[in-house]
Amino acid sequence: MDIFEAMKKRHSVRRYVDKKIEDSIANELLAYIEECNQKSGMHIQLCLDEPNAFDSFMAHYGSFKNVKNYIAIVGKKGKDFEEQCGYWGEKVVLKATQLGLNTCWVALTFSKGKTVYQVEKGEKLCCVIALGYGETQGVPHKNKPMESLCKTDRPMPEWFKRGMEAALLAPTSLNQQKFFFTLEGNTVTAKAGLGFYTKLDLGIVKAHFEMGAQDAAWQWNH
Repeated sequence: MDIFEAMKKRHSVRRYVDKKIEDSIANELLAYIEECNQKSGMHIQLCLDEPNAFDSFMAHYGSFKNVKNYIAIVGKKGKDFEEQCGYWGEKVVLKATQLGLNTCWVALTFSKGKTVYQVEKGEKLCCVIALGYGETQGVPHKNKPMESLCKTDRPMPEWFKRGMEAALLAPTSLNQQKFFFTLEGNTVTAKAGLGFYTKLDLGIVKAHFEMGAQDAAWQWNH
């Protein structure tokens, strides 16, 4: 499936069937993670056949079932840490979707003391992403109207509309969609609203926007 199909198909899934991820799929996902790490300086890690991280009260409270694989989003501490984690983590999520896997971003409901990821000096764990074959494919989240999440200095160009359509498909914490995009000339500004994990969400949303608006002549306002 192409990247837009992956965005449309991917929904949060908390309950998984007890099925091992095939080696060929795991290896392809791992190769992609390593490629992302090389480009970004992140330390994202694939943790397979390791059920202990979700074997806790918080995991049961979060309605997770049979989570035996996850992706640990680890990166260097710094000003853009959360945004970078969201941006690169979502790229991995969409790759996993293209490989036929289901996912769920998880910030609070896993057991940090039981995980097997590594955190080097100067790094920090941001969150994990549950991974596997879902009991279901999940359900789409509700969207705010596009016009409430962006502003343009002229009639909306087609590429910007595609970018916003992709951004609306992005997962956000509690489905809050607390982000806002502005277009001036060929420069796009994306800002996070107030609330929990909005900087992480901003990274996820910016990854989606980029993929939707690809091949057009525009730039981020950094």
